[in-house]
Amino acid sequence: MRAINPATEETVAEYPEHTWPQIEQACAATRSAFALWRNTPLEQRCRLMRQAAALLRQRRSELAKLMTCEMGKPITAGEAEVDKCAAACDYFAQNATKFLAPLEIASDASRSYVRFEPLGPILAIMPWNFPLWQVFRFAAAALVAGNVVLLKHAPNVPGCALAIERLAAEAGFPRGVLAALLVSDNAVAEQIVSHPAIAAVTLTGSERAGSAVAAAAGRALKKTVMELGGSDPFIVLADADVPSVAAAAAQARCINNGQSCIAAKRFIVEAPIAEEFESALAAAMSAMKVGDPLDRATQIGPLARLDLLENLHRQVQTSIDQGARLLCGGRRLPGKGFFYQPTVLADVHPGMAAFDEETFGPVAAVTRAVDVDDAIHLANESRYGLGVSLWTKNVDRAQALAARLDGGCVFINGMVQSDPRLPFGGIKSSGWGRELSEFGMREFVNIKTVWVR
Repeated sequence: MRAINPATEETVAEYPEHTWPQIEQACAATRSAFALWRNTPLEQRCRLMRQAAALLRQRRSELAKLMTCEMGKPITAGEAEVDKCAAACDYFAQNATKFLAPLEIASDASRSYVRFEPLGPILAIMPWNFPLWQVFRFAAAALVAGNVVLLKHAPNVPGCALAIERLAAEAGFPRGVLAALLVSDNAVAEQIVSHPAIAAVTLTGSERAGSAVAAAAGRALKKTVMELGGSDPFIVLADADVPSVAAAAAQARCINNGQSCIAAKRFIVEAPIAEEFESALAAAMSAMKVGDPLDRATQIGPLARLDLLENLHRQVQTSIDQGARLLCGGRRLPGKGFFYQPTVLADVHPGMAAFDEETFGPVAAVTRAVDVDDAIHLANESRYGLGVSLWTKNVDRAQALAARLDGGCVFINGMVQSDPRLPFGGIKSSGWGRELSEFGMREFVNIKTVWVR
């Protein structure tokens, strides 16, 4: 397994993949670890999670650089990602007692209550775009709840996977409580799903990966949480302040080099301000500094892999061939590295690649809406349903419109983002289940009723 620096196209490091006998051993070790970990007092589990948070902060610089070298994230974004992971660890350590407390329920019994107990070893199939956050977003809650984690990370970030495993060990988590598997073969990953030691599966990734893993988990009758793709609408109503909203739109599109499930992708703008918005967005996107992700002034680094860049360019060219208008960008930058120009397409409509597909890179697709009702219709005209961003000066009206929008979240006058305090997840082809908050912590527990005569 090889990690390639997408900014230089040079090999960072090579790692041997786990063989099936080694995977079997890891599954057995994980099952044994669960037998002990589930009975470890909650207070001790929380203490170890706080130690993990402290280690994350201590190793902020080296972990950020590792992410930058393996998948091209700007170094400042990597540092912020480490901070966010540490905050999530602290959050669940602080709130686990409340989230997992038995829930008393009135009934005909002398006493009846609900307990929240861990399920067992959870297989986590994680993506490359947020190599630390995607793992800790799930694992902080799952581990504190008493589960154990077997991590099958993306093949292009093996160093990050091993760094997470080492960090857990150094924080004091017993062997097998969080273990990493280096596996690149999707068929092998599906075999692991079916392994008797695995109690449940969580996946963050593409629709295709989610469909395959959900099918394997379904055959084995195992609980799943799926956080899949998104083509998030960024709705701009006619009363919005165009200059400030366009600046926010460029930031929302280019977060993590544009490679985020919850990055704004489809910009749906009411007609009276559409021309002004398109011009302002193109100017803001063109002004973004693209370059070496280790340079602290860089805002957009490379895409993570060549195949991702090629697919993004296909989507741009196909959309132009279908009638979209190119306002800026639209090509790969010359030289080494998988860099793509920040791009804005206008006159994008349903049926075009940039509207119907998830674009994973710094490409913004602008669609004009006749009025508010048309904007809501266009926003919902997608097989995805992850996040929605809605911009207007009329907050009361925006809250009423939020009820009509398809998505796991609606952010009014703000970019869609994840927060440990708020449930996170999608609907439709964006997946099911929730991470973060007490809702996320309770996804991988046995909700057990106890009834006493």
